[in-house]
Amino acid sequence: MGRSKKGGPLALGLWYVGRGMPKLIGSPTRIPAAGNKPKLIDEYFGLVNSGDAKVSIAHTRSPGGWTELGQCPEFHEFTVVLKGMLRVEHEGGTFDVEAGQAIHAHPGEWVRYSTPLEEGAEYIAVCLPAFSRATVHRE
Repeated sequence: MGRSKKGGPLALGLWYVGRGMPKLIGSPTRIPAAGNKPKLIDEYFGLVNSGDAKVSIAHTRSPGGWTELGQCPEFHEFTVVLKGMLRVEHEGGTFDVEAGQAIHAHPGEWVRYSTPLEEGAEYIAVCLPAFSRATVHRE
């Protein structure tokens, strides 16, 4: 898997599988968070921790009652909820994304994230290209 019939790397959109050596990320970088309450964002891959502009992957823990401003980012954001519930408001309504579920917000789409339940939420967010304050376009 990961090699073409001729033995070269197989193109998979943004990356070439089989190119270079694996890169171990020894630990994440804690990223300051936007919103009305402190939340924990630990970036494993992205502009800050790995210098990667193509993708960011972060483990986030948001307290109950946390909310942030709406945004209209230039990147795809894929979010997998591990614990609790993440509320995602969008122009067409609201999704309550529960543990074991995931959501994909598209570039140019207005969204606002919050964790209204007392238990808060824990989730993994993947952004393509990488999250950047310059491209998130918060209100």
